[in-house]
Amino acid sequence: MNLGRLRGLIRKESLQILRDPSALAIAFVLPLFLLLLFGYGVSLNAEHVAIGVVAEHPNPQTESFVGTLRHSRYFDVSTLPNLAAARQAMMRRRIRGFVWLRSDFARATLADPPAAIGAVVNGVDANTARLIEGYLTQSWQIWLAQWQQETASASVFPVTLQPRIWFNPALRSRDYLVPGLIAVIMTLIGALLTALVVAREWERGTMEALMASPVTMAEILIGKLLPYFVLGMGGMALSVVLAVTLFAVPLLGSLWVLTVASALFLLVALGMGLMISSLARNQFVAGQIAIVVTFLPAFILSGFIFDISSMPTAIQAITHILPARYFVSILQTVFLAGDVWPVILPDAGALALMATFFLGVTLWRSHKRLD
Repeated sequence: MNLGRLRGLIRKESLQILRDPSALAIAFVLPLFLLLLFGYGVSLNAEHVAIGVVAEHPNPQTESFVGTLRHSRYFDVSTLPNLAAARQAMMRRRIRGFVWLRSDFARATLADPPAAIGAVVNGVDANTARLIEGYLTQSWQIWLAQWQQETASASVFPVTLQPRIWFNPALRSRDYLVPGLIAVIMTLIGALLTALVVAREWERGTMEALMASPVTMAEILIGKLLPYFVLGMGGMALSVVLAVTLFAVPLLGSLWVLTVASALFLLVALGMGLMISSLARNQFVAGQIAIVVTFLPAFILSGFIFDISSMPTAIQAITHILPARYFVSILQTVFLAGDVWPVILPDAGALALMATFFLGVTLWRSHKRLD
């Protein structure tokens, strides 16, 4: 390997990056756009859900419970006269569910066991239905405990539950989603940066000029890898800054751990892009392959949104060959829990093996010939 030729290739790629707005857009504009789109548009929380309340005989107890629901950020409460009106409102999708307080509600609140309420939830969206059910149960338990305390009820619970939520005490889905989103974005950026630019060189005929020069394939690959690695790390830095400042995601771990893990993952993504470019020498085909092979699996199977342990066993096995799975795990750990080495080290080791594999296969398949 000749260092003079390598410096020349790196300088050539750097100048091409500065003159090519598409590469800068992929590295900086694309993560900004996707973070804003998914960070504000995707949420696993259900807030301000429209629900109805049917109180057969309004009284201080029912008003107190309805007040608890109204003060919750999860519900927008409307009072309905009867069950028929509640059913009609649900059929027309004006409400997502309704609470039915029976005529004996006031008497039953002083009974042992205490009163029960009826709750009907629209189950078309199963995930939202479970959230609404959980929010209603939580509101009911809070009100019941307050009511028993105020009335000195004889119902005394032998055990008091005091939950402690670790790593995400505010239960903000954004704190969970944004670190995983960074992994998905970097997967797409890394693959596109190298796949498209190398395919563009094949289309323009400049790759043939490189083939005719004395440079080796290793020098060509390293000369293309290093400038886009620096560019990708710049996009990663922008994503982290936006996550911490704009979305207020806590960063409890070390910056150097985050930097090393990001560098390993970016090498994997760039290696995948180089391998794609060795198979497809057309920009359109390379872009389509990069999206299908990298972005979609990272979005669906990395644990970014969907829990891997809830997937079928065969799909769980497939996730082990996806680099984004390990990077999502590292990011969520570093951001929300800190430097947890039993999690970080195995995932970083898997990324290092994958980077070696993809870069090695690319070098093995690359030859100085046009066929």
